[in-house]
Order: sequence, then C-alpha cells, then structure tokens
Amino acid sequence: MSEISMEAGFSKVKTILVSQPDPGEKSPYGELAKKHKVKVDFRPFTQVDGVSVNDFRKSRVILSDYGSIIFNSKNAIDNYFKVAAAVKYDTPSTIKYFCISEQIAVYLQKYIQMRKRKVFFGKGKLDEIIPMMQKHKEDKYLIPCSENPEAAFIALAQSKGFDITPSLMYRTVSSDLSDLADVKYDILVFFNPLAIKSLFENFSDFKQEKTRLAVFGKTTEEAALRHGLVPNIVAPSVTLPSMAMALEDYIKRANK
Repeated sequence: MSEISMEAGFSKVKTILVSQPDPGEKSPYGELAKKHKVKVDFRPFTQVDGVSVNDFRKSRVILSDYGSIIFNSKNAIDNYFKVAAAVKYDTPSTIKYFCISEQIAVYLQKYIQMRKRKVFFGKGKLDEIIPMMQKHKEDKYLIPCSENPEAAFIALAQSKGFDITPSLMYRTVSSDLSDLADVKYDILVFFNPLAIKSLFENFSDFKQEKTRLAVFGKTTEEAALRHGLVPNIVAPSVTLPSMAMALEDYIKRANK
C-alpha cells in the first residue's frame, strides 16, 4: 500500500473528521491536534442496533440449548445479554464463555461474576480458541453475531466437528449524518467499508473534490475506490503502522 497519494496535492490541513467515537484527549489524535494546531472531530458513521425480540424468536434459536458461547466483540456480549433478558433467560453458572481476547473476557464482568464462571480467551484471533474448545467438544456452541458472521472461523470449527451456530443479534447500520450536510473537512478518515457506505447513504451526491481521504486497511481502500474516491492517505504500512502516524506524516508535508 502506498502511504501518500499526490492526487490532491499538499494543500494545508486545518480540519479532520474521524468516522469513529471520540477516544478522549489522551489518544494519539489529541496529541496530533495540539502538536500541529489542527482541529480533529470525531463522529461515528455507523451504529449498532440490536435485533428485536420478534426477529430473534423467528430464528428459532433456543439459548438454553447451548452450553458454550463464543464472543468476538463487546457488541456481541451486550446484545447477547440484552436478548437473554428480553426472552427471560437467566444464563446458568455452568455456561462456558470463549472470548477472542482477554480484553473481551474482562468486559464480561459487566454481566457475570468471573470467579464463578468458566471463561477462556485467545490473543485476538478466534482461531486461537479452538484448542480450548477441543476440551469441551461435546458442547453446542453459540456465536452471537451481526449480519456479517465470522464465516471462516465457523467453517473451520465445523470442519473439526464442533456443533456451532451463528445467531444474528445485532446489525451495523448507517448513522444519521444530516447535520454535517454543510460542513466541510480537509480530511475524512475511514476505518471500514461500512463507514464509506454510510457516507453515500447520507450524501448520495458526495463529491470528493479537494477533500483528502484517509483509509485504514485494504478492504476500506477497495471500498473507497469502488465509490470512485481517491484515497490520499493509506494505512497501515511498514513505516506508518497507525492511522495517527500516517496523518501526521501527511500533515508535516502539507503544512510546511
């Protein structure tokens, strides 16, 4: 991936909009704003909506049928327990929880007492929990998910003989951005294809013109290109592994 595109030139950067929630002043973006005297705003372009109880019941998934639950995000945890409460299912202490990472496992404390439950976790990849699952192969596994389930992981687990069922419990939808209709930013920052989809669902006639685009990851870059956009800043790269670093590199050149 190229780090910088020359298409838009290096006109000065004064304003940046990051299509994610505000991470707080201590984030690299806060330091970037202070150091280079640029305005950095945050606005989530997407939001997570839980499925209705009626829609969940239509899936015919019975929570009590599953002895183990697999979580790959905080959204999965929140919406699993939201659905459980809605259908009046009190998760028993015998339930086993398999989490993608320790951070996600710790988040479970919002809903359960960890010392009384069996919780397992990997280091950031779902594949890493399969050896732990091997010790509980007789269990039926449920994986709460969005409209884009972890298909590769599910196929791998099924190929190894696990009884695993994806359950749609939440959807990622476009946020209402109508209040930004007349607001212009020098750089728009995107981290996933759904944020770019949201941009065009909100502003179907969006034209890039002099706006610079910063994109993170190959799939986000590809989504931008499909919509006829020119990614001017692309991360990660060997020399610029984070978006904040890629933005700073660009600003240094543009704001000379």
